[in-house]
Amino acid sequence: MKKWLYILAAFFLLSCEKNINFNLKNAEDVLVVDAQIENGEAPIVVLSKSFDFFSKFDPQVLANSFVRNADVTITTGNVTHKLKEYPIPLGGGFTAYFYSLDYTNPSSNLIIGQFGKNYALTIVAENKTYRSTTTIPFLTKFPDSVWFKSAPQNPDTTLRVLFVKTTDPPGLGNYIRYFTRRNSESFLPGPNSVFDDAFIDGTTYNIQVEQGIDRNNPTVRDDNFFKKGDTVTLKLCNIDKPTYTFWNTWEFAQQSIGNPFSQPNKVIGNISNGALGAFCGYAAWYKTLIAQ
Repeated sequence: MKKWLYILAAFFLLSCEKNINFNLKNAEDVLVVDAQIENGEAPIVVLSKSFDFFSKFDPQVLANSFVRNADVTITTGNVTHKLKEYPIPLGGGFTAYFYSLDYTNPSSNLIIGQFGKNYALTIVAENKTYRSTTTIPFLTKFPDSVWFKSAPQNPDTTLRVLFVKTTDPPGLGNYIRYFTRRNSESFLPGPNSVFDDAFIDGTTYNIQVEQGIDRNNPTVRDDNFFKKGDTVTLKLCNIDKPTYTFWNTWEFAQQSIGNPFSQPNKVIGNISNGALGAFCGYAAWYKTLIAQ
């Protein structure tokens, strides 16, 4: 009897199936902002347009996505400086563009990043205005010491892992982001590059620092180790909460791609008027050493 009940139940469920058709519309392009300012460095602002989910990518499409001839200004205190657009040849006849200091303007040296300063970004592009603010915090959190260890449980005796000992300043709200550089390569952010001090407030701890990764060129796990003899630079940045929130939600979303069990997630930026992206301030600390 139970067998027939199961069969009838299955038949009932199948007969209740309904086809659902989604009418997916092309989303309107929005401005994407990748902007940063670091102590001792000029601000860098990259503007582009978002892509539709079903867009096809090629070098020409990517090159055409850059937003040109925008009016971009940075304000700190009572100084406002208009940024200049610069080209970067990419090869193959393609060019990228970014905005940075106009060194012909006498006020340019006043916009170089400084600890404890607040910065306001204003962008006027295609008859729309976008605003954001960020802070370069004071440098209050950095490693007490940095060293290498042999990669554990690995037959390759040339592989190394990086460790730091750090004392977290008392009081919540110490946010950091880190990058590593190997030899003459570029600085790359860690797989999980941002951290808060919710569970380590005021404590001293040792922690392994994973090598930064190029998210456009995924590597196998063993490639994430340093090698004996590498010249390694650790860049650790104190950041404000909006910068932490942006990269924390961005990295969670990036790592969730293709995972059917992941939670829905929204990347939280700090640009007004519906633009995507963020304006980030970095208080940077550097340490270079050779992997022994």
